[in-house]
Amino acid sequence: MRNLALGGGLLLLLAESRSEGKSMFAGVPTMRESSPKQYMQLGGRVLLVLMFMTLLHFDASFFSILQNIVGTALMILVAIGFKTKLAALTLVVWLFAINVYFNAFWTIPVYKPMHDFLKYDFFQTMSVIGGLLLVVALGPGGVSMDEKKKEW
Repeated sequence: MRNLALGGGLLLLLAESRSEGKSMFAGVPTMRESSPKQYMQLGGRVLLVLMFMTLLHFDASFFSILQNIVGTALMILVAIGFKTKLAALTLVVWLFAINVYFNAFWTIPVYKPMHDFLKYDFFQTMSVIGGLLLVVALGPGGVSMDEKKKEW
């Protein structure tokens, strides 16, 4: 799941680097059409939120239940594109806090193999945070509830 989430961040970056086709008439508004860029942004958002499926723990502790509820709610908001920038920014803060808590590789001696595993997970999660920051900076794209609200 983490590798798919990393692919989602790369898909968002690729979608942003694609240039839009030029209009035939300069300055004349054209009808909105679905472009591959919009669907790439949707796919990137959905792949990014898959990261949180790895963080779901089915324990009876208060922290675990809170983490599951908050994570799931924010995942759904980012996936459907409703209040996307706010939800993605909250996910960034939430994921960073969880990442520092669970993947604290600096507390494990260097000669132990667990140090390398935690370090790998830490930096892979940081790259997913970078993908979420792309969502915060660039918005959800054309296939989202936020974009449809503009038409209403």
